[in-house]
Amino acid sequence: MEAPDATQDLMIEASGLRKTFDDTVAVETIDLAVPAGEFFGFLGPNGSGKSTTIGMLTTLLLPDAGTMRVAGLDPVREPIEVKRRIGVLPEEIQTFERLTIRELVTFAGRIRGMDRTVLDTRREELLELMELSTKERDKLLVDCSMGMRKKAVLCSAIVHKPRVLFLDEPFNGIDARASIAIRGALDALRRGGTTVFFSSHILELVERLCSLVAIVEHGRIRASGTIEELRNAAGLESSAPFEDVFLAWLEERGSAAQDLEWLSSPSS
Repeated sequence: MEAPDATQDLMIEASGLRKTFDDTVAVETIDLAVPAGEFFGFLGPNGSGKSTTIGMLTTLLLPDAGTMRVAGLDPVREPIEVKRRIGVLPEEIQTFERLTIRELVTFAGRIRGMDRTVLDTRREELLELMELSTKERDKLLVDCSMGMRKKAVLCSAIVHKPRVLFLDEPFNGIDARASIAIRGALDALRRGGTTVFFSSHILELVERLCSLVAIVEHGRIRASGTIEELRNAAGLESSAPFEDVFLAWLEERGSAAQDLEWLSSPSS
């Protein structure tokens, strides 16, 4: 990535991150410099290394090489302190199925040492923001829909007001109503100063939400900057949709479907 303004505090830093699994290179080399308070989009096709990078930044995976800092701390040497400063909504939700939504958020706050009175107030405010009824709040996670589960895990990830929030495909599998509620929570969190690291395949949402983006492919960052900077660097007009910008940097402009004439021919 291009070096940010030296006067800006960096909330996420990485240099030469690399991760392999047996003979498979998941992340070749990743360099990041994300200033505090940004809504940062981390984009790429399936298998490009996005989730693996998030796993390293959030202490779940150890890098094979490289250095990183999150909220001013080293995730390898100070994993517990990093976890206290971050929130994570993973793509694959694995949580305590036999807890209710209210119990899960309470548990998340208590393990971070939150004052019980503050926790109780914030929990109910967040669940209200997510449009979860009193009855739904007391429902076991195992009996909840995907949208309700994502709302519950997001509340658990932000109840302590993290300095950095990591989101890996947060809008997959949820309906429009749940999506609106989650976007509202993210907007409020960012206004409060939290840095958001956002990975998604929904390019319309990326364009709407993100102040900075990076496009990654084959474990390397191909381009980074504002959407307008990436559009200009790709040689596209200012009116070009972000989908064209994304594909231009991946050298995938056009579609293989154009070569399949039978798809567009009249049915017999």
